[in-house]
Amino acid sequence: MIPDSFKQDLLNRVDIVDVVSRYVQLKKGGANYLGLCPFHNEKTPSFSVSPAKQFYHCFGCGVHGNAIGFLMTYSALGYVDAVKELAAGVGMQVPDERPPTPQESARKERETDLYALMEKAMEFYRGELKKSPRAIEYLKRRGLSGEIAARFRIGYAPEGWQSLKLAFPAYEDKALVEAGLVIEGEEGKRYDRFRDRVMFPIFSARGAVIGFGGRVMDAGEPKYLNSPETPLFEKGRELYGLVQARDAIRTEGHALVVEGYMDVVALAQYEVGNAVATLGTATTPVHVSKLLRLADEVVFCFDGDAAGRKAAWRALEVSLPLAPDHKPIRFLFLPDGEDPDSYVRKHGNEGWRSKLREAETLTQFLLAQLRAECDLGTAEGRARFISIAKPHVQKIAAPALRLQLINEIAQLARVAEGEIDRLLELPPRARFSRPAPPRTRYTAPDIPEWSLLFSLLCNLSLVEHIDPDALNAERAESQALVAIREACREFEDDPSLGLLLDRLQGSPSLEIVLRAHRYAEEIKFSAEEAETEFTEALVKLDLARRKKELDQLRAGGLASREEQVAWQEKNLAYKRLQGALPSP
Repeated sequence: MIPDSFKQDLLNRVDIVDVVSRYVQLKKGGANYLGLCPFHNEKTPSFSVSPAKQFYHCFGCGVHGNAIGFLMTYSALGYVDAVKELAAGVGMQVPDERPPTPQESARKERETDLYALMEKAMEFYRGELKKSPRAIEYLKRRGLSGEIAARFRIGYAPEGWQSLKLAFPAYEDKALVEAGLVIEGEEGKRYDRFRDRVMFPIFSARGAVIGFGGRVMDAGEPKYLNSPETPLFEKGRELYGLVQARDAIRTEGHALVVEGYMDVVALAQYEVGNAVATLGTATTPVHVSKLLRLADEVVFCFDGDAAGRKAAWRALEVSLPLAPDHKPIRFLFLPDGEDPDSYVRKHGNEGWRSKLREAETLTQFLLAQLRAECDLGTAEGRARFISIAKPHVQKIAAPALRLQLINEIAQLARVAEGEIDRLLELPPRARFSRPAPPRTRYTAPDIPEWSLLFSLLCNLSLVEHIDPDALNAERAESQALVAIREACREFEDDPSLGLLLDRLQGSPSLEIVLRAHRYAEEIKFSAEEAETEFTEALVKLDLARRKKELDQLRAGGLASREEQVAWQEKNLAYKRLQGALPSP
């Protein structure tokens, strides 16, 4: 069993539009995306993907589900395999459904201690920067203001071998070694890892310090020194400056990936705030996935020399399987001898933005590199071109992007489009021939339980207001409401429609929930309108209960004075409650 908390976290991180668009060409249609259903033959789009609800539904054949269900149905994967594939794409590890061992519990507690230790080290380095005129002068010489230094929490590691003793009197604490701040040499001798370096804290996505990058101010090697791998820090998963760049990435619409810490802070100094840097390692799938979740476009920026192009090629290879149709990935190469830091200082913000417009698309960069290896003027060269292009085309999952690239390869290689698929050895796309059932518009029964049901599916936060005792237990709608309530109560986080439907698989209430969801999609209630409808339905249920009590009292004859008073009081309350409802 995979824990619900993990599935909820996974579905929160995965964008179902990204997942589905790798296989289905989607177009924006109002709040949702529409396309031709991949599960039955149709000419008019009836396949809807909701980014808000992270849910897909075909109004033609009725298929529905979340990102996990889509992968299971489309790729014929088992449940666990579909979860693992989605998790791998966002850098998550599927956990075991078992209680943590004492060792695992101790490790979690240890990580909490290490976070506090790293925070303390950062504050120590920041304090030391204020005491070092040499480090301050270096940052000024690089064009950085005090505001930028404070924004990125830049500090300074003194040149002494054991300067951290000032912050950590218990210098022998093994946590300092475990956090990568101190190195334990031969015979147990200890010394600071970072000495006489400008210090750049590295933050997790939640804003906690997890590592450091230290840069020398004069000649020296290595120029950049990063924290080692620790329980908190894994280079291949983190990006420098992402916490500071997140808002600018959303505003600008694109993320800029550069190679060094100074590039990030120098660009920020010139109001280019959407830059992040890899941490002394090649671009990884986790890096690309993180950025594609945040940005509508990703631009990799490299030096124009051989080393820069080699790093760009690695980024391209990693990006091919992850590139979606609707989010371009581009590559910008700077002139020889330039990096983003030097370029933006020389040309300013406007010069930088002008240069950015020269960035090549992923396919332009790919084809240019492949063409450089082949003589397309000869049959042999064109044959080689197809051969070396094949593994790259096969990696691309986005259908429209792959189709466009295949067409360009066919033209360059002078091969008929009907032959190129065979030569590139592309796997045949799955075909579905199940006919769609006739489309019918659902109508809502005029009962309060039905109003509760569809308004709840418009606004799941109302689920806590469902009282099973107030419902007519014999009605299928009431049973569905109770099923929703019980399913949502088992979730650790806020419930989502996708995970709710996943939990209701096999339940006799699933069909009526889907019917209510379809009706909710047709009426397009806002969350506020759903709340109003929900409240009125609760009042109507209360009215029905009170009327039943009045009828029972009247049927009993109201023999005693007490019974007559009770009936009058209940009747008055009933009339008042009736008046609370809006006029039809």
